[in-house]
Parts: sequence; structure tokens; C-alpha cells
Amino acid sequence: MTVLYILFYTSLVILFYAYLGYGLLLLLLPGKRNSGKEKEQAFPALTMIIAAWNEAPVLEQKIQNTKALVYPPGLLKIIIVTDGSTDDTVSILKKYPEILHLHQPVRQGKYAAIREAMQQVRTPIVVFTDANSQLNPEALRRLTAHYADPRTGAVAGEKKILTGINNTAVGQAEGMYWRYESFMKKLDARFYSVVGAAGELFSIRTELFSPMERDMILDDFIISMQVGLQGYRTAYEPGAFAAETASASLQEEQKRKIRIAAGAYEAAGILRGALTMKRYPRLFFQYFSRRILRWFYCPFLLIVILITNCLIVLQPGAPFFYQLVLAAQGLYYLLSLAGWLLLRAGKKAGVLGIPYYFLFMNFCLVRGLLLYLRKKQVVLWEKAERQPA
Repeated sequence: MTVLYILFYTSLVILFYAYLGYGLLLLLLPGKRNSGKEKEQAFPALTMIIAAWNEAPVLEQKIQNTKALVYPPGLLKIIIVTDGSTDDTVSILKKYPEILHLHQPVRQGKYAAIREAMQQVRTPIVVFTDANSQLNPEALRRLTAHYADPRTGAVAGEKKILTGINNTAVGQAEGMYWRYESFMKKLDARFYSVVGAAGELFSIRTELFSPMERDMILDDFIISMQVGLQGYRTAYEPGAFAAETASASLQEEQKRKIRIAAGAYEAAGILRGALTMKRYPRLFFQYFSRRILRWFYCPFLLIVILITNCLIVLQPGAPFFYQLVLAAQGLYYLLSLAGWLLLRAGKKAGVLGIPYYFLFMNFCLVRGLLLYLRKKQVVLWEKAERQPA
């Protein structure tokens, strides 16, 4: 019985800390002032890198969006790498001689494309963004304001899911998830550093890019974490955002999340041994709390706490507290089931999408781990179908 109670309370404490306690702790701890709000500094020269594979349907829109960004003339250079594209991407780029176009005839993956482009960068700051993301006009100005702080080595922008008349139930659920992620990134940056940037929009000091010969799935996460391994922090700027439409269906979103999950475990393997508590106490504390617990422990502890709770309640004279916790778990799973049924039917789940998406994320983590262990995931990305804008 002692082991049963230990497993129950260990699972309860870790799950609470990973999803609520860590955020509450950061709210209570003293934080860093947002350097992006400081007085305006001189604008550094920038290079924007866009890695594209068969992005002809959105490329023109991306180019026009980039050209419309508010930044001093002559200080922005654009590099687009077409990684084995077989559509009209190459012919589209011929209309824009001011854009440096690098073409890889054989598809090698996004990180290989970035690594190739970085050899052409001569500016102090480089910005990474995706071809299917639209940036707000002030994005670059808001990102570069943070580099007035010499301790800032990277700046993560915000990801937003476009909503509107075409937004589906899946888009609503995905949007709620990213609003939560944005809130957590604000807390992370306030304490010390964002723990991994999203590839839709982030920037780094060019000198901090550390090319790796191996390919990887989560290049954005690794690139930004390498900045931390050099003693710099990653700031967060919600005023610079990349907007994109949601996945076209729950199946497409699942495919994307499983691939990301497989990349997360791969990234943990790459960082193993390099990111230690002794050398990087604050960053390791955040990485462990924000990533490791959620990736490696929480999906399985959800099962452990349910099973141990059931076994404890079955014991004669079990205290009412355990029955209450079991009832709360049962209600949660019922709400998640209701959310899943609504989403599967194409109806918006509202608040019911929150408990379902939480379980959905953990399910994808387990699937991603199995994919990683079986070495079935490749670095070549297959774009998920997106809703129309």
C-alpha cells in the first residue's frame, strides 16, 4: 500500500507542478523588465531567411508581406532557400531579383536549407520565418529593440492562429493552446529566457549560430537553445507575431503534433550532457520544468495517477479525499470525450476543447516517442494541410 500512495502523490505533485505550479512559481518570483520596451535604439542590419519546399501557393503573399514590413530602407536582406522544390517556386522567385535565391535541387530538409543560407549572412542579426506565416508590419522593429541588451542573444516572436469566418473547430482549439503557450513564454522570458523558439518567427545574433552537421526535426528549438548554451538569453516579443491558419482537420493536426513530438525527443537527446544544472542553473531549471517533465513524465503519469487512484478507492475504508480526486478525474475525461465528439463532428467545442486538447497533446507525445524510438521519423517535413485564409 505504501508504494501505491507514493506513486499516487508523486504523480499528483509532478502533474500539478508541470501544468500549473511552474507558472504560478514564475508569477511569484521576481522578473526581468522587458528590454523590448526600452527607448528606441539604432536599427541593425538584418537578414531574413525563409526555407521553402513547394510553397508556390503562398510564396507571392509571403514576399509581399515581407516587403511591406516597416524597417529602414537598405537594412533588410532576404534569402529564400528552395529545398528540392518541384512546383513553380523557382519561377516565382525569378520575378524578384532583389531576393537572394538559393536552390537545393535535392531535398535535404529545413535545417540543411538554413545551414546553407547562413553561409551567405553578413548582417549582425538574422531572422527566421516560415513561408506560410504572415508577419505584422512592426515585427522586425519590435524584435530588434531587444538587442539593445547585450545579454540577449535571441528573440522569439509570437505565433497566432488566424480566426475568422473560415475558422473551424480545430482552429479554435489550436488557437486556445497557442494563447496558453504565449502566456507561458511571457513568464519564462520574465524570469530569464524563453525555452525554445517557434520557427514561425524568431531571430538570433548571427555570431551565435552554431552549425551542426547532423539534420534535425526541431531546428528552431535547437538553434535557440544553442544561444542559451553560449550564455545568452532568448527574449520574448509578443508585439512581433507570425499569423497562420490552423490545420485543416484533426487528423492533419495530429500528424503535425506527432512529428513535433518525435522532434522533441530527438532534441532532448542532442542537448543531453550539454545543458546541465551546474553550468546553466536558470536555463536548466526552466528546461526541466517546462519541457522534460511534460515530454518524458506527464503523459505516463496521467495513466499512473488514474490507476493508483482506482486501486486506493477500492481499498476498504479509503478516505473520501481519494474518491473526490477520482470523481474529478472521471469528470475531466468525460469533458474531454465530449470535446472530442464535438470536434470530430466539426462543431466548435468551446471550453470543452481545453481538456480534450490537453489529452490530445499527451497522446501525440506518446505516439511521437514511439516514432522516435523506432527511428521512423525523418527530417524531411511534410506540410500539414491548412485551412484557407
